[in-house]
Amino acid sequence: MTEPNVTIWHNPRCSKSRGALALLTENGVDPQVVRYLDEAPSRDELVSVLRRLGTDDPRAITRTGEARFRELGLADAGPEQLLDALAANPVLIERPIVQAGDRAVVGRPPERVLDLLNP
Repeated sequence: MTEPNVTIWHNPRCSKSRGALALLTENGVDPQVVRYLDEAPSRDELVSVLRRLGTDDPRAITRTGEARFRELGLADAGPEQLLDALAANPVLIERPIVQAGDRAVVGRPPERVLDLLNP
């Protein structure tokens, strides 16, 4: 059964994302899987995830090594510009991000998702 309280922003092409999903299911959690590249999160959803991560800095979930990051000239971007860029270019969002209730973790390494299972 899908856990309504656990969501993973998942990219099936990413080994870390696949590993995090496998760890969740091995531990009896059937999360809601959001393929964030196909269903890009809104700016409000990004702000909500940051809050759950305990930060307001979009760089915490930004893939700064992506070519798109350089193409958009985001190295010196402020938080508002980064949020807009993440919403418009979900490839820039770090993966996976797992949310459970009012908490979230970036699953890098994948074992970090286990932190959510033990409050």
